[in-house]
Amino acid sequence: MDLQTILSIFLGIGLAASAGFRVFLPLFALSLATYFNIIPLNESWAWVGGFPALIALGIAMIAEIFAYYIPFVDNLLDVIATPLAAIAGTAVMASTLIDLDPMLTWGLAIIAGGGTATAMQGMTSVTRLASSVKTGGLGNPVVSTAETGTAITLSTLSIFVPILALIIVVFIFVIVFWMYRKFRK
Repeated sequence: MDLQTILSIFLGIGLAASAGFRVFLPLFALSLATYFNIIPLNESWAWVGGFPALIALGIAMIAEIFAYYIPFVDNLLDVIATPLAAIAGTAVMASTLIDLDPMLTWGLAIIAGGGTATAMQGMTSVTRLASSVKTGGLGNPVVSTAETGTAITLSTLSIFVPILALIIVVFIFVIVFWMYRKFRK
């Protein structure tokens, strides 16, 4: 594998992790980066960089971000977002992999992209549920702000510094695993 392929895998994993925090934000970031020719996409995904996709994903992103600030609606959104995050993670991973065998592309997209997004979404759902129970939903806007900030940071780093984005994703997984083991005891 050449360096470009490895960087496209890192890009895909970073954006997939971001999709676990906000489904449409990394898709919009990818669309924007493609529209301005910062990132090349797989030929079959070139439409993502088109102006109609940019507008549609931008509107969906804004609606999703604001909806997460409504207590208890945010919990409902987590139920819907879990399968959507898996799909979005798979899609961003598949779209960024260029010049790979289709079997390898889709294997990586499903396992690394969809798996990473689903794991992150599961973590955010549990965090929001705990916040809802402990604060009656009043703490959820703080959780939503942190999630949106993390999604923006991961998406931006994935596009411009994919290696750093991958390191942060691994760091998040380590922290979550450590917290899980700590609270399990």
